[in-house]
Amino acid sequence: MQDFIKVMKALSDPNRVKVLKMLQLKKKMCVCEIRAVLNLAQPTVSKHLKVLEEAGLIVGKKEKLWVNYRLNTTCASPHGAAMLTQLKKWLNEDPEIAEIHALLPSIDRKVLCRI
Repeated sequence: MQDFIKVMKALSDPNRVKVLKMLQLKKKMCVCEIRAVLNLAQPTVSKHLKVLEEAGLIVGKKEKLWVNYRLNTTCASPHGAAMLTQLKKWLNEDPEIAEIHALLPSIDRKVLCRI
């Protein structure tokens, strides 16, 4: 039951759900990119990412200057894997999610991170 509660708590915040929806469209994103889309402070985004990672929903991997986050396609939690599968079908018509999806192609980490 503990695993189930952890996954549900991770999905209880709208910004964390938005992060998962972003990662469905854009396969990997860094904190700067997520921060720019959600218009949140970097520590807030990092905290959300930590919760999602601890629930097994995303994984972070250091690549050169960035830590890239992506959906965990090998989620060990059956609850997490089920929610990720279902979330692909859910909320796609939601205005906030549609706005985020429209914004994603214009997000450029090199500009955002000043590289």
